[in-house]
Amino acid sequence: MKIFFKDSLLSLFLLQSTFVFANSNLEVLEVQKQSKYQINKEFPGILLPYEQSKLAFQIPGRLELVYVDIGDKVSKGQVLAELDNSEITAQLNQAKASYNLSSQILSRFKDLREKGHISIQDLDKAQSDYQASKAMKEFYEVKLNQTKLIAPFNGIIQERFYDTGSVISGAMPILEILGTDYVEAHVTIPLNVSNDLIVGNRYSFTLNDNNVEARFTRISPMSKSGTESKLAIFTFDNFYTPGVIANLKLSIEQFKRGVWVPFKSLSQSDQGLWTIYTLENNKVVRDIVEIIYFEDEYAFIDGTIQNGDLVILGGASKIVAGKVINSQ
Repeated sequence: MKIFFKDSLLSLFLLQSTFVFANSNLEVLEVQKQSKYQINKEFPGILLPYEQSKLAFQIPGRLELVYVDIGDKVSKGQVLAELDNSEITAQLNQAKASYNLSSQILSRFKDLREKGHISIQDLDKAQSDYQASKAMKEFYEVKLNQTKLIAPFNGIIQERFYDTGSVISGAMPILEILGTDYVEAHVTIPLNVSNDLIVGNRYSFTLNDNNVEARFTRISPMSKSGTESKLAIFTFDNFYTPGVIANLKLSIEQFKRGVWVPFKSLSQSDQGLWTIYTLENNKVVRDIVEIIYFEDEYAFIDGTIQNGDLVILGGASKIVAGKVINSQ
């Protein structure tokens, strides 16, 4: 995107002059034709958390403890809830005992094998028993870890679906968490505008009457069904409340010839056209123009006005067409 059009008007103001005439004191503006202009537009978008998950246990069981509730802030790695682990703990203890025993037997069999008191088949059997008991111990260690529900990222608890004592099956969501590290704005914009966006560049937004910036990260590969628009995604560095509307501010380049003039220099004419007065050889000339675009106190116009013309500020309230103004 290009910079907003008001910056391009700086040279216009530098050309403004005051001419003193025998019977008039007029301000005039020397205008320069331009091949394009810029318009400032805003596109509303909704803020969504970058990360949002419904959390569930991987195994069934009875919900023993839920440590958090709606609105609580949590940190990545924090234990949020636990299942009753008494049965799995007993199975793990049994597996550990078998593992310790098989480890001791394997160590003795290695010594006996070195002395030639047992066959290689006996040693292989001891190694096999050891590996099996080790795998069983690790299996129940994993199962014990699965009785804990862990926060996958920093966030806020959005929803709590079950309370302590509930019997649940695997994959049933217990909590919903929203990430709080940063948020995204999802903005629907026209295809012709989306082509000018550059991934990685930062763009301005208005959010809660404040100006903030966000980085353009990606865009949907296809337009929405039945529309000539795409969904653009912008990432903010800070966290803002999800669901809030943020307005993307873009300066859009339009390729059409014309000049910028103060709106006060125009007078309304017929059939949607406008009149502007210029000085040509000290004579007032009436020009018919069309307003292509206007914003604030300025208008971008085209018509019979020429490059380098001296536009009289104040319009029809100060002069009449054909009047000759003699300089002092």
